[in-house]
Amino acid sequence: MTKPDEEAGMYAEERRMKILELLTADKKVTVQTLTRILNVTGATIRADLRNLEKAGSLTRTHGGALLATKTGFELDMQHRDVKFLPQKQQIAQAALACIEDGDTIVLDTGTTAMELALLLHQRHRLTVVTNDILIARVLENAESVVTVLLGGIVRKGFSCTINIKPFTELTADKAFMGANSFSILKGATTPDLQQAEAKKSMIAMSSKVFLLCDSSKLGHVSFAQFARPTEIQTLITDKMDEPDRRKYEKRGIEVIVAS
Repeated sequence: MTKPDEEAGMYAEERRMKILELLTADKKVTVQTLTRILNVTGATIRADLRNLEKAGSLTRTHGGALLATKTGFELDMQHRDVKFLPQKQQIAQAALACIEDGDTIVLDTGTTAMELALLLHQRHRLTVVTNDILIARVLENAESVVTVLLGGIVRKGFSCTINIKPFTELTADKAFMGANSFSILKGATTPDLQQAEAKKSMIAMSSKVFLLCDSSKLGHVSFAQFARPTEIQTLITDKMDEPDRRKYEKRGIEVIVAS
C-alpha cells in the first residue's frame, strides 16, 4: 500500500495527478510554482517530475516541465475530434461478432465503444452495463437491450461516471473496454487516475475482457494503468504486423484484426 509522503501528508499519486492537472491547464509549470502550490520541497517536486517523465506524461525542462500531450493529456468529449473513425467502426463491427444474443456485457466509455453501441440493436436480449451517459441514451431506444447505468460522480466534459460504487452483485459475460494506450509491458492505460479506477471496477464484473484499441494507441503508455496485459483476453484492433501479433499471442492475448 502506498503511504502518504511526510511532506503535506499527501499521497505521491495525488500530488503527481495535481501536477498533471496544472500542466493540462497551463501546458507548462515551474518547480518554484509547484513547491508553493503543493507545499513541498523542490527535491520532492523534482523527484515527482522525474517519475512522471519516466511514465511519459511530461518532458522536464530547466526549472520545470512541459506537458507531453501524447500521454499526459486527454481531450474532453466536447473538444475531441474523432480520429480514425473508419478504423473504429471496423473494430466495432468485429466486436459485435463476439457478442451473442442473451449476453450480459460491460461497455466502456469512449468513441469506439459508442460505435459498438450503435450496432447493438442487431442483437437480442442483451443486458448492457455502462458508465457512459451518452451510450445509455443511445441504448434507451434499442428495444432488445436492457441498460444498466453505473452510478458515481459525473466526470465533467466526458459524459461518464467515475468513483463508481463497487457492484459486487453484478456479473457480466464480457467487457468491451477502451484505452488511451496499450503495450505488452504496461498493459492498458489512461491519463486519468479516477477513470482508471472506474475501468478496474468494470473489468472486475466480467468473465472475459475485450480491448477495443485502434493501432495508433498500440505500443504507447499513459499515466494510469487499469489492466495488466494478463487481464486482457482479446485485443481487437484495425491492423497489426505479423511479428507484433505473435508477440501478443505469446503473452496469451488473442488478436482480432478488423477488416
